Amino acid sequence: MVALQRPFQCARASLGLMTIASMTGFARVAGSAAFYHWAWELKSVNAKGLDVRLRLPQSFDAIEVEARGRIAKRLGRGTVHATLAAQREAATPEVRINQDLLGRLVAAVAGIDLSGSLAPATLDGLLAIRGVVEIKDANEDDSETALARVAALEGLDAALEALLEMRASEGEALAAVLNARLERIAALTQAAEICPGRKPEAIRTRLAQSLAILAGNANFDPNRLHQEALLLAAKADIREELDRLAAHEASARDLLAGGGAVGRRLDFLAQELAREANTLCAKSNDAGLTALGLELRVEIEQFREQIQNIE
Repeated sequence: MVALQRPFQCARASLGLMTIASMTGFARVAGSAAFYHWAWELKSVNAKGLDVRLRLPQSFDAIEVEARGRIAKRLGRGTVHATLAAQREAATPEVRINQDLLGRLVAAVAGIDLSGSLAPATLDGLLAIRGVVEIKDANEDDSETALARVAALEGLDAALEALLEMRASEGEALAAVLNARLERIAALTQAAEICPGRKPEAIRTRLAQSLAILAGNANFDPNRLHQEALLLAAKADIREELDRLAAHEASARDLLAGGGAVGRRLDFLAQELAREANTLCAKSNDAGLTALGLELRVEIEQFREQIQNIE
């Protein structure tokens, strides 16, 4: 008979739904089968891929391949430390009396002359003679060990379910944090969109100032005046960066809403968001716009840090 003891019930009604999962989690499941008591402990932390580190008692080495397969089937990413502890109950030793030897000893003792100070032989004395009583440890039953292995694999499934439950719970909390970061990124992008420094009048004023400086340079070629004006205007335009920031932010929201193992794709989008924010800061020649760009970089970096724990 197999018995499982679990710290909490893990019936995941939402298991069929795609949800965001963290790579951090812990689970412990204990049980018993035949003459064995066993317990699984699973711990998972961040990793670029799936790294399963499995430790099994010697009697359970036969389930290693199957155990690794079950873990790989349920988890997509993370370093997973899976440890199985098992202990066999102490079996009652088998006691045997060598009747043939005991009979020969009794017969031999019966023929001894007990005159004088000799006392008659007693049963406990005869049983103490080496070879009369044999105490043999009970051998391990292969069928019992096989049953315990099957139960241990069932326990691993239960432990994986508990681990997934914890990772999903943490993932839900992380998704809320990430959505809050994305809202902040969207708000800063919108603030950059309507920043006074982007208004045509402000750009025209800064451009005129820059051209006046260039025109006042004795070594400046007047024929290049128009070309320099175009270059300055192009440098001041951050339309493409703002559009890409909005597009990447929307894509990140869609990934979070869709769920599943999206950690790598979110990380890629975070890199692209950072690239656009850096370009915005490099192009900006307005203090207010630069300040918004720097805030964007901070929010995007914090967004990316949180993503590192997403499966």
